[in-house]
Amino acid sequence: MRTRNRAVVAAMCAGLAATLAACGGGGGEKDPDAGTNGVGKLPATKIESKARQAATSANSVRLSGNLVTRGATYKLNMRLNADGGTGQVSTKGSSFELLRVGKELYLKADAGFWSHDESHGGESDGGEGDGGGAGDAAGKLDNKYVKVPSGDPSYQRLSGFTDMKLLLDGLLGLHGKITTGDHGQVDGVRTITISAGKAGEGGSLDVSLEGRPYPLRLRRAGGAGVIRLADWNEGFKITAPEKGHVLDYGQQIPETP
Repeated sequence: MRTRNRAVVAAMCAGLAATLAACGGGGGEKDPDAGTNGVGKLPATKIESKARQAATSANSVRLSGNLVTRGATYKLNMRLNADGGTGQVSTKGSSFELLRVGKELYLKADAGFWSHDESHGGESDGGEGDGGGAGDAAGKLDNKYVKVPSGDPSYQRLSGFTDMKLLLDGLLGLHGKITTGDHGQVDGVRTITISAGKAGEGGSLDVSLEGRPYPLRLRRAGGAGVIRLADWNEGFKITAPEKGHVLDYGQQIPETP
C-alpha cells in the first residue's frame, strides 16, 4: 500500500512539475511582453516612431485632459476626425462647445460666457454700450451655435482645438534623449512608457502593447498638461447644426477667453 501511495504522489509531483515548466517555471519572472504586440522589446526611439505612425494613420480619436499653452490652461474633451471635430473646452472658469465641419467653425456657450465682455457685447447688439445691451446680446447667443468667420481673430486659435492632425503633430513630440520606462496600464490596456530628458522632464508617452501601438497617454514637457488619447479609429460622423440653432454674428464675434 505504501509503495502504491508513493507511486501516486510521485506521479502527481511529476505532472505538477511539467505544468509549471510549461508555464515558464514556478519561480522565474513572467515575461512582461508575453502576448503583446512586441513593441515593448524595441528601442525607445523605435517605440516612439511606431506610436507616431499609428497615430498619423488613424481616422479618428478622442482627446481629453489638460493642456497648458501660452500661459493658459485648457481642459479638453474633443472627438476628432479628418473632417473636423466636436467637443468641449474649458478655461478661466468659462466653458464652451466647439464644432467644426470642414472649414465651417461653430461655437456654442451660455449667456454667462458671452457677457464677460460687456462693451463688446453692447456694441455688437446695436451700439447701446451699456450693461443692458450686453445682457440682451448675451441672451440672444445663449446656447446657440455662433458661426465663427474665417477672418475672425479667434478662428485660427479655436479651430486648432478641432484639427486632429495639427493637435497630434504638436502634442506627440518628446524633447530630449528618449529612454524606455516601465510597463503599466492605461484604462485597462497594457502599455510601455517612454520618456525624454532627465526624470521625464522632456515629456513621456504611454504606448499600447495591445493591437496597434497607439499612444494612450501623454505627459507634456515642463508640466504642460496630461492628455489621454482613446477611441482610436472608432469612426463617427460630424454634421452641421440645424439652421434654426445657428446665429451668424457677422465679420467678428465677441471676444472669447
